[in-house]
Amino acid sequence: MKIIKYFFQFLIIIFFFIIFKIIGFKFASYISSKIISIIGPFFRSKKIITLNIQRSFPNLSKKEIDIIINKMWNNYGRILSEYMFIKNFKKSKSTFNLEIKGQAILDEIKNNHEPVIFVSGHFNNFELMAMHIEKSGIDLAVIYRPLNNKFLNFIMEKIRKKYICKKQIKKGIGGTKKLLSFFKKGTSIALMIDQRVSEGIKCNFFNNEAFTTTIPAQFVKKFNCKIVPVYIERINNINFKLTLYEPLKFSTQDTTLSITQNLNNLLEDMIKKNPDQWIWSHNRWK
Repeated sequence: MKIIKYFFQFLIIIFFFIIFKIIGFKFASYISSKIISIIGPFFRSKKIITLNIQRSFPNLSKKEIDIIINKMWNNYGRILSEYMFIKNFKKSKSTFNLEIKGQAILDEIKNNHEPVIFVSGHFNNFELMAMHIEKSGIDLAVIYRPLNNKFLNFIMEKIRKKYICKKQIKKGIGGTKKLLSFFKKGTSIALMIDQRVSEGIKCNFFNNEAFTTTIPAQFVKKFNCKIVPVYIERINNINFKLTLYEPLKFSTQDTTLSITQNLNNLLEDMIKKNPDQWIWSHNRWK
């Protein structure tokens, strides 16, 4: 039954991708934002999304929460349409609709030939972060979680490998081994630290315990490497600002818990900047 459901989802998305390509970037972004704002709530639990926001911002009113949810779906829609125009960002000689703050940090990492760990969350449009890092000449590998829909996952993997980052590593034990192998050869790693993981440790996240990945902390303790936080935000619907933070230097004597907690605190600050630009549909505190 699921395979039939996934196949129909695949056909619908491909239909939209074709339409988006025909009507162009600006119109596609606008139309997709409206469509997903309507149909998105049918595919993700509003109860989980609302509880996540209430847990993180307990003082918000119902009206304020509803505004965040509506804007989140709007952003979801824009991200969906933008997959059809990723190559415009990748191949453009200038930073097409993308402002960079901290390019000198990337240039220094490239020139030093020392791999680092880039960390971020599912902000708007999160794919552009890895794309720009690789475009800046940094040898990069990205951890990703395959989509449940195998038909769509096949398409997304092709797009990601061709236009976003060539080295895509599937999340899991086998992926962790590949990470170690790549890092030892001088390849930097990029990963999202905002999703719930079963192999992580419990850390405070918006005043509640949440399982969090320890991969960045493990690499710090093993390789004494730097961690570079990255943040992206949508500006005026179709423009973006990508910010590279100053590299964080932890001590190998720091505990895995303290390093991971520091990164969670940083992630919180990023989310607070634009709560509507983070993906709240993940069951983060399960």
